[in-house]
Amino acid sequence: MNVAPSPAARTRPNERGHAARALVASVLGYAMDGFDLLILGFMLPAISVDLHLSAAQAGSLVTWTLVGAVAGGLIFGVLSDYYGRVRMLTWTILIFAVFTGLCALAQGYADLLAYRTIAGIGLGGEFGIGMTLVAEAWPAGQRARASSYVGLGWQLGVLAAALLTPLLLPLTGWRGMFAVGLAPALVSFAVRRQVEEPALFAERVAAARAAPRDGPRRLPLRRLVADRRTAAASLGVTILCSVQNFGYYGLMIWLPSYLSKTFGYSLTKSGLWTAATVLGMACGIWLFGIAADRFGRKPTFLFYQAGAVVMVFVYAHLNSPFALLIGGAVMGVFVNGMIGGYGALISELYPTEARATAQNVLFNIGRAVGGFGPVAIGALASRFSFGAALGVLASIYVLDILATLFLIPERRGAALE
Repeated sequence: MNVAPSPAARTRPNERGHAARALVASVLGYAMDGFDLLILGFMLPAISVDLHLSAAQAGSLVTWTLVGAVAGGLIFGVLSDYYGRVRMLTWTILIFAVFTGLCALAQGYADLLAYRTIAGIGLGGEFGIGMTLVAEAWPAGQRARASSYVGLGWQLGVLAAALLTPLLLPLTGWRGMFAVGLAPALVSFAVRRQVEEPALFAERVAAARAAPRDGPRRLPLRRLVADRRTAAASLGVTILCSVQNFGYYGLMIWLPSYLSKTFGYSLTKSGLWTAATVLGMACGIWLFGIAADRFGRKPTFLFYQAGAVVMVFVYAHLNSPFALLIGGAVMGVFVNGMIGGYGALISELYPTEARATAQNVLFNIGRAVGGFGPVAIGALASRFSFGAALGVLASIYVLDILATLFLIPERRGAALE
């Protein structure tokens, strides 16, 4: 007798090609995010001279790009739960492409600020929607591993920007670099044209259309606090994402200055030692996905969080060049490796009708909180020392451990609802 496949079985990809295309599209999207933000940092001095911007105005271009990204994450997370993951990813990339191109034509601070903010809105939906797309396309046993590859996309984008911008900026100028920034967008758009909606999402849409409704559709945002257990999980994930982003931005913004001012490293040497930390972060993301699929989400998060407490504290007390090089790489494994786990964790905690909303809303709240990381670390460093600031930073991962222990349920291998 023939037995129809269960809904859980149908969430797995019917063919490897579909899952692979979904993964490539999502990785490219998040790589574009990292690439864009880093090239902007390289270009700020040239933009400031050409458009006669003050230091505050130049810094606000980065700030408002992140503000736009947070807003875009909230908007497109909800829209993708209503209208589809691939469709909304396509719109985010089009918005980013158009307004990044307009940045090359900016004549002053006001219009450049507007273009950057709207381009940020396009960027904002990339991470959460991409994570949702991959989680719904890949089988449960490989879900964390595939999601970790999306997290690696940011590191790839940052690495590409770090390698290409010093070579191209003197040749093209800052306006030409905005044109270069369009390349990842065009590639991402082309790849996404070949990606289909996950079977699970398509099935839920078809079922909703076929079944009569007793009332209006429940807003995805309300599903994040649907009951006490879900609300607790949402609080826990928000804490995890906030600590993650706070630590990442606090370290990456101030690490070169710490090495330069405390140890007298040149700009080149500070860059190389910081690069070792970034490589450690990439290794940590990759390893997190493998461990989370094998040992579970909670044990892996707890291991990384404990490692972050120890390594940030240890790093603050290192003083030899070799120790700082190796210590920075190991610290990077734990501090940023956790980003490899959010895609699977969040996807397993929320139903299809609110999955992309949860990914984008909770992660972008964390990104907003993380924006205060450089401010807090800078204030502590100026009043006390960089070592003291790093010691305080280590302590926030204790909050991460408590949130994981008491608020986050284990859902490894669970069929997506």
